[in-house]
Amino acid sequence: MDRPPHTIEKLAFVSSETEEAEDARRELEARYGAHDPKKADVIVALGGDGLMLQTLHRFMNTGKPIYGLNRGSVGFLMNEYGADDLIERIGSAVVSRIHPLVMEATDALGHVHSALAINEVSLLRQTHQAAKLRLSVDERIRMEELVCDGVLVATPAGSTAYNLSAHGPILPIDAQLLALTPISAFRPRRWRGALLPNYVEVRITVLDPAKRPVSAAADYTEIRNVIEVRVREEKNSSSLALFDADHNWDERILSEMFRY
Repeated sequence: MDRPPHTIEKLAFVSSETEEAEDARRELEARYGAHDPKKADVIVALGGDGLMLQTLHRFMNTGKPIYGLNRGSVGFLMNEYGADDLIERIGSAVVSRIHPLVMEATDALGHVHSALAINEVSLLRQTHQAAKLRLSVDERIRMEELVCDGVLVATPAGSTAYNLSAHGPILPIDAQLLALTPISAFRPRRWRGALLPNYVEVRITVLDPAKRPVSAAADYTEIRNVIEVRVREEKNSSSLALFDADHNWDERILSEMFRY
């Protein structure tokens, strides 16, 4: 298990543009100082899950741990906001190392686009007609035709985001798994998706792309009119997320699993 830096002296604060988040940033900078993120020991992100996702992308592969404080509407990736004893909280936090997915999407013109996703890679129909997709795992066709609104491949970190809304499984943060989840599957109607080892490559082929166009998105990077998408975990890249020890990621996952 990764740990926060032994000495935490310099904090850098980043915030979303909401008034609540910016007020919190000014308060915390007045109390703990404002440091350049490049020289800081820890980056504190103030906002919701969207800002946390952007910050994890921004500081990927820098070794900078990101500690989120919830000043937004959605905060599953965030810790409860509190201005007191912040350095002590960070020092006792639990670090989760998050490996992103890499998406390689080929568009209708034959151009290949690459992007990283911390949450998920998703494919969605672009028109009123359902998408028709072929699913392969490590070059072996596993489903000849999936008729659906779309499909996604989610990391454990992203399993509580779009994947959960699509009725996909919640994964513990350290699970060596990926979730392959259909979005509004029409045929086969009863297929609920699959859990895959995180070392496989998923290939999604768009059937009849001229009549049934499909877009692909890696988190917030979208490519239109794709004909094929390959997805795999990028082992050589990672981001570090900090969670309070008394309410760490595993505890959040268990709490979410037992909601009713």
